[in-house]
Amino acid sequence: MTSTATPHQRVAQSLERQGMMNHLGVRLLSAVVGQVELAVPYSDKVTQQQGGFHGGAIGALADIAAGYAALTVAPEGMEVTTVEYKINFLSNFQGGEIRAIGRVTKAGKRIIVTTAEVVHIDDSGQRSDCAVMQSTLVPVPKTY
Repeated sequence: MTSTATPHQRVAQSLERQGMMNHLGVRLLSAVVGQVELAVPYSDKVTQQQGGFHGGAIGALADIAAGYAALTVAPEGMEVTTVEYKINFLSNFQGGEIRAIGRVTKAGKRIIVTTAEVVHIDDSGQRSDCAVMQSTLVPVPKTY
């Protein structure tokens, strides 16, 4: 990738390589410097035993949104990897889709701190809080 890649192009190219995200049906909605929004539709790939969105799917979507927000501020030729995150699940839902908005809180040379908000959007367009997350990521050399 050249240095002329936009944040959206950079994230889209990386997302294409994510087997798990492709399996879950994750879509890139927007990517600008410091912020990325992703969505995943309700399906049997993302549910738990009671039919709601699985916490693992919610956490994965929050993690990838926050990670891609960090990628938009990482130096060219670098990727990012999550060191840790803490997530609070606020409510669970069925149907519709969930969206995660990842934002960079602080971008340093060695660590990048991010947050992610996850919301559920039902079939009528009603938005409800689902989860909040804070994470720490580190830049690592791109190996592909």
